[in-house]
Amino acid sequence: MTILSKLTVKSVTRVIKQDPVQQRREKLVAGIDEQMKVVAAATKGESYEVAKKTWAKNEQGEKVLVERMRAVRAWFFEQDGGWYVQCKYGSRALTLGKGNAVFVKTLQDVQDALATLKDATKAGELDEAIEKMMKKRNNKAT
Repeated sequence: MTILSKLTVKSVTRVIKQDPVQQRREKLVAGIDEQMKVVAAATKGESYEVAKKTWAKNEQGEKVLVERMRAVRAWFFEQDGGWYVQCKYGSRALTLGKGNAVFVKTLQDVQDALATLKDATKAGELDEAIEKMMKKRNNKAT
């Protein structure tokens, strides 16, 4: 009797529970939500940080799971007498029509621009931009 004969082995095809396009939309919406918190903190003159779990060695030299704060990078910046807002998927800015950023006059308008980008994402208007960015990334990897 072999060791593997003790196990119940079956063939299975994993079922994807969610459409990949829908997953990408939700990932982008989550990023936009996080950026709205970054804008709210920036309006107050603060920086927005999130807790990140990471492994580190303690005094005894053992690896332990610790929580560290990490600053969230803003998708917006001040330039040319106003604010530019980029919509990023991962670390890359998406192409929105003819450019890659939305221009607004004040920091308070950044929140409205992000809300509009969120609505556009939910409506599927940015699916093509995400798809193009994914194809570019895959072409560079090969």
